[in-house]
Amino acid sequence: MNDTTHHTNRPADDGSGNSPRHSHSDDPGDPLPTTPGDSLSDNPGETLRTAPGTTPDILLFDMFGVIARHQSDAGRARLVAAAGVPEAPFWEAYWGLRQPYDRGDVTGCGYWRQVADALGTGFGTEQVARLIEADIASWSGVDDTMVTLIGELAASGWRIALLSNIPEELAAHYEERHAWLKHFQVRAFSCRIGHAKPEPGAYRWCLDALGAEAGRVLFIDDREENVRAAEAGGLRGHLFTTPAALREALRKEPRLSA
Repeated sequence: MNDTTHHTNRPADDGSGNSPRHSHSDDPGDPLPTTPGDSLSDNPGETLRTAPGTTPDILLFDMFGVIARHQSDAGRARLVAAAGVPEAPFWEAYWGLRQPYDRGDVTGCGYWRQVADALGTGFGTEQVARLIEADIASWSGVDDTMVTLIGELAASGWRIALLSNIPEELAAHYEERHAWLKHFQVRAFSCRIGHAKPEPGAYRWCLDALGAEAGRVLFIDDREENVRAAEAGGLRGHLFTTPAALREALRKEPRLSA
């Protein structure tokens, strides 16, 4: 399925309302090589982890916390205000019920009514609509430095794909507004593939859609548990910190010819 685009993904990243924010370099850094490098990064925090004798020619990206940003403080505050409940129990319910929503098991309306039930309250139709709108807005920030890097990677010959935990409403929002998604040969949105990271099925789905062996794929995510789950399935892993660090790691990374 080399040139077939598969659509799928959860908004947030993968699990906790207090995901750490990473600094994002605005320096585009050195250009990416058009020929393979010969060593891995000397920085242990940026080393591309793999079994001996494998080299990747496919990059599989997480979206939130890598290309798109985590929720801002303002976005989080707007959500809590729209719910009209105390902050701590709101986030407990929000994240405690999120995985089935990301996986597409429930709709946005169904999810928010479950959240209301967990909070011992009720959300009317208009309030649910406001919550969905606020939720989408809270996950709408994008790192332009990473968008530029994605374009460069595609232009330099890398096959790139996307695996993101995201509900349908947010997936549709991104598809309508972000032309850079066209660079991804496979877009695996959790709400459409029926698997959400770190579930093993999410990684297997991507490998099947790419028609690739696990060792050919480098998975890039900002959450350690997701990287470890990918590595358990035979993929290579890179724990994302900044665009500059990723660029440097890729600059030194050998890869298979296309």
